[in-house]
Amino acid sequence: MIRINAAIAIEEREIEESFIRASGPGGQNVNKVSSAVQLRFDAGRSPSLPADVRSRLMRLAGSRLTRDGILVINAQRHRTQRANRVEALARLVELIRRAAIAPRPRRPTKPTKASRERRIEAKKRRGGLKDLRRASLHRD
Repeated sequence: MIRINAAIAIEEREIEESFIRASGPGGQNVNKVSSAVQLRFDAGRSPSLPADVRSRLMRLAGSRLTRDGILVINAQRHRTQRANRVEALARLVELIRRAAIAPRPRRPTKPTKASRERRIEAKKRRGGLKDLRRASLHRD
């Protein structure tokens, strides 16, 4: 059981890990050792996630989400498989934590009376300036 926050925990069996060869420099081991981790989490069908968290997670995941609703996280920064596994899992947990935070609803507001008056006054000044220009054009 992986604890996300007080209300959400996901089962370890919901996460699938596969090990692949990391790209980039790695010395003699680069072509022999599969130290990179590809973590797969079925966000679309996970019974552990509430519906609102699931929809926010799928929006946050962006290009890491497949058409089938599977979240794919690749970790290859470290030289060891263990460190990459820990990083991939931490990134998944952080992403779900961010999705668990509900956005505050926007409260519609109205402009204050003073700001409306300032706006109208500015429009009148601008219009007056244009009237002066028009008057000077027709005098010539």
